[in-house]
Amino acid sequence: MKCQGKLPFQIFPGIFSSIDSMTKKVVAVHYQKYNRVPDWLKPFGPLGEPLPVPHHSKFQTLDTKTNCLLTGTPDALFRRPDGTLVILDNKTSRFTNNQDKLLPMYATQVNAYARIAERIGMGRVSGLGLIYFEPLTDVDASTIDSVVLDNGFAMKFNAKLLPLTLEPKSIPPLLRRVRAIHDLPTPPDGWTGCKDCLLLDGLVKIETSPKTKTSRI
Repeated sequence: MKCQGKLPFQIFPGIFSSIDSMTKKVVAVHYQKYNRVPDWLKPFGPLGEPLPVPHHSKFQTLDTKTNCLLTGTPDALFRRPDGTLVILDNKTSRFTNNQDKLLPMYATQVNAYARIAERIGMGRVSGLGLIYFEPLTDVDASTIDSVVLDNGFAMKFNAKLLPLTLEPKSIPPLLRRVRAIHDLPTPPDGWTGCKDCLLLDGLVKIETSPKTKTSRI
């Protein structure tokens, strides 16, 4: 909010965007050909038709009580046969203990998407979930022929599904907290061990330190 939506730094590797794009195309093309989603999505129940994901400039809602604009871009939207929505988010990662620690943040993320979808009139949300696409990296003589291509090699991914609980009441208190932090005259102290906090502290030190001449060696 302070930066008007422009982050001072971005550390998201581009390769993950390519994998994410491929994942979405696989689901869309599979539905076009077979009129159903891939089997790995079955644990989420009947998902129906995958929907086009709106651009973040369209997928947003203003909370009038805090004047906070809530926006984002969900990875996948589905319209169930009963007309309700399912919102899923993809993670290109193995589900580890560290990923488990991040679940509260991810749950907030998809619940925020649910709030936006309902507020902009897309329909009632009936399901949320995460899909961890875990890379399969074990190769031996029995599988090598399915991996090696004429111009490279193919990497397979295993889909691990994790349903999340709909918690619509969890978002308003967080928006109030966002507004309270935004209105502080100075940034609050960061969490101990937070890498993003350390990066931000480094930027602040660079910006506020006396300008000195540097020598090229």
